[in-house]
Amino acid sequence: MIMKTEGGGGDGDMCRTIEIAVIEPPSPSTMKMVTANSFSDDLDAGEELFIPPLNFSMVDNGIFRSGFPETANFSFLESIGLRSIIYLCPEPYPDANMEFVKANGIQLFQFGIEGCKEPFVNIPDNTIREALKVLLDVNNHPVLIHCKRGKHRTGCLVGCLRKLQLWCLSSIFDEYQRFAAAKARVSDQRFMELFDVSTFKHLPLTFACSNSKSEDILFFEEVIIA
Repeated sequence: MIMKTEGGGGDGDMCRTIEIAVIEPPSPSTMKMVTANSFSDDLDAGEELFIPPLNFSMVDNGIFRSGFPETANFSFLESIGLRSIIYLCPEPYPDANMEFVKANGIQLFQFGIEGCKEPFVNIPDNTIREALKVLLDVNNHPVLIHCKRGKHRTGCLVGCLRKLQLWCLSSIFDEYQRFAAAKARVSDQRFMELFDVSTFKHLPLTFACSNSKSEDILFFEEVIIA
């Protein structure tokens, strides 16, 4: 599917033209297997591959989430101009990832939350609160939140942000389950339900999906998911 968006340059433009070309899949006799060599040929031709991390998604304007970034994802992350990374695992950041954040002037905030399985899940309330303070500071944006798979710890932090944005619980749980899928945990959802956001309500949510660029990205995500 090929997508093309067009629009004027004015701030008041609300129109977008989307052209979609449906390309028929090749027959089995003409299918070509994509191999490491074909990727290498593309790179040799001057094309750079942009591969997002596992479970990558936009949360809000300037806020992203994903699983643990691999070296193959660095070019993609560099392209979105990250200022900060919120890392929710207790293990030390790998050397390659540390070199990447230093080379790109990215600030790393680590909040070590143990990745336990039910019934031994313990999401530390104070740790989530400290991570949420970093997340709400627009000076840290664009920011990427990640744990190992981008499901449980990341899902809990995003869920607490959604409570602050006055999302209803059913919508918060729907988003959590979208990423956790069959591994959704009742304990995580219980934590989000009971999380008290009253101490954060004095903070302005100046980043909340308020500009046209974020709307364009969210629209693009919806088209891809569909």
